[in-house]
Amino acid sequence: MKQSIRVTDLVCFLAVFEVGSTTLFFLGAEAKRDAWIAMGIAALIGLLLLAMYLLIYRSNPGLDLYGLCRKYFGKIIGSAVNLSFAGYFAYEASRNLRDLGELTLLTLLDRTPLMFIMLTAIIVVANTVRYGPKVVIWMCAGFLPIIILSYFTIYTLLVSSGLIQFELMLPILEEGFRPAWTAAVPEIVSFPFGQTLLFLLFFPLVKKKEKLSRSVIITYVITAICLIMINQINILVLGPTQAANSTLPLLQVVQLIDIAEAFERFDVLFVIVLVLGLGTKMAAFFMGAAMGLHKITGLSYKMWTVVVAVVIFALAFISPNYPHHIWLGIKVVVTYVTPIFQIALPLILVLVIWIRSMWTKQRQ
Repeated sequence: MKQSIRVTDLVCFLAVFEVGSTTLFFLGAEAKRDAWIAMGIAALIGLLLLAMYLLIYRSNPGLDLYGLCRKYFGKIIGSAVNLSFAGYFAYEASRNLRDLGELTLLTLLDRTPLMFIMLTAIIVVANTVRYGPKVVIWMCAGFLPIIILSYFTIYTLLVSSGLIQFELMLPILEEGFRPAWTAAVPEIVSFPFGQTLLFLLFFPLVKKKEKLSRSVIITYVITAICLIMINQINILVLGPTQAANSTLPLLQVVQLIDIAEAFERFDVLFVIVLVLGLGTKMAAFFMGAAMGLHKITGLSYKMWTVVVAVVIFALAFISPNYPHHIWLGIKVVVTYVTPIFQIALPLILVLVIWIRSMWTKQRQ
């Protein structure tokens, strides 16, 4: 499966991916009104992780994550590591599928069975993914202007309606720096900032690689700032306590917009944009798993899209209800599982690459 993309397409994909399902939640709730500081800390750590991923990519620009693991860890260990990465990506896609299903059930189709909503979603996404990364990435390039315009409209209307109260951010660091750090690490680092690990699969697809690193870092920084601003809206409108206790805080904020009894009901716009983000993120992780299994086994990519779709659909039902789904993601996966794939394994890979390059230089 040989496909190529432009740098501009990739950075559009990165921006849509990072926004994805992030605005569905209130990140940094433990830090309360200092959630923006917690997100800033996590974004900086995420930037360091992104720099590490770019360093890994530049060591062998022609190889993706699976190829690198196979080359530097060997056939047996490399295949085992690759299989674990494919499993991780499939599980992340299943979480996005469950989020999408629950969101649709809560806001739009409250009388439709959850299973039917999720089945429809996975069929639509699988039908897109089977064409490969190029089609999905082009699709994201089309979605990006819609997402930017939608969030800009929401932000403008919130300011115009007088709902934003900046005094709710004060006092800053009332309880010290520790709550902000605890909220940031590892939760917000893992989600969403550390998830750029997935792009080690897509960097090699870029045709002209000269401006890749610079463009990716600039896009990441701009997207991170926007996410911090959007996340902090929850505090500025609802206050720290209500924002932390709300199931869908930003949706609740949007529902408060009412200007002259003419501009209201913008929650539908927000839900549609969020569904686009969730679908895109699910498609990205879906591709990551299918590409991995295709490279590990050598079997058809399109065949693996069907198999992975079934696995993702099944994994989405691990949690019996939505509160358990959230608990499992935050308290177990993000805390104990995700750092292995986003930090530990890439660090080991960097170390092995460095040792082998030093060994090669000494032999020369």
